[in-house]
Amino acid sequence: MSGLRVIPAWRHGQERLYVCLTDGRSVAWYERESSRVNLLGEEHREAVLRALAPFLTGGYSIGPPPVPTPAELARLALHPDDDLAPNRPGEALLVALDRDPAPARRLRADPRQRALAAEQAIADVLDGLEGGGWHTLHSVPLPGGARIHHLLIGPGGLFSVHTLAARKQRVRVADPMVTVGRADPRPLLRELRADADRASFALTAEIRPVLALCGAAALDVTAPPREVRIVRDGEVPALAGIGGVLKPADVEALHAMARDRRTWLRV
Repeated sequence: MSGLRVIPAWRHGQERLYVCLTDGRSVAWYERESSRVNLLGEEHREAVLRALAPFLTGGYSIGPPPVPTPAELARLALHPDDDLAPNRPGEALLVALDRDPAPARRLRADPRQRALAAEQAIADVLDGLEGGGWHTLHSVPLPGGARIHHLLIGPGGLFSVHTLAARKQRVRVADPMVTVGRADPRPLLRELRADADRASFALTAEIRPVLALCGAAALDVTAPPREVRIVRDGEVPALAGIGGVLKPADVEALHAMARDRRTWLRV
């Protein structure tokens, strides 16, 4: 067989090389991270290996695609309207800004835009943890209008991460109150604990709340807050250093449950 094409693509943060017929149908794909060639038909084996020869370095395995796990089957069965995985960081803020844009001329920047930029910055860091077995869902809606900015699920457990925009400002924490710059204090830590409790009930698993400060100039904490972990921008990746809590199968099962919008209707 001749005329096979190799087309690179990204799926779930990993690079794949698809081997396709001239009519566009895939006959195999190569996953660089696992060095595995997944073959859809044994009759294409030799032609596929010839097409992939420039990309195969070192040892590799070849065979039929692995059987989907129950968690993967559950994700495939989700209706697109119920799947939270495509949610963008700051989804609610993006919708609000689209419906009610900030005036073109304004002395001060729209606080919604600052909050959105902060959520997107923290989301970029969390999404970068995927290679270590972590998954992140963004803008998880809770009944009543509340939302979890980022839900992090991985070997170290589950974390509900709330982003606080504090660019070049001092943040003061006196549990449960949080003050950013000259703004009025608000009982933010109490809200984070309540949202984490609701999420724990929905997923029947412990979820630990995290407050992620984006761009803070300084941080003053009167006493270690109860249950809530406070991290600054550069400390967010340290969450991935926690391990030994969940097995890979448990991580996948919880991720499949969490990405289903219907899971959150009961809280």
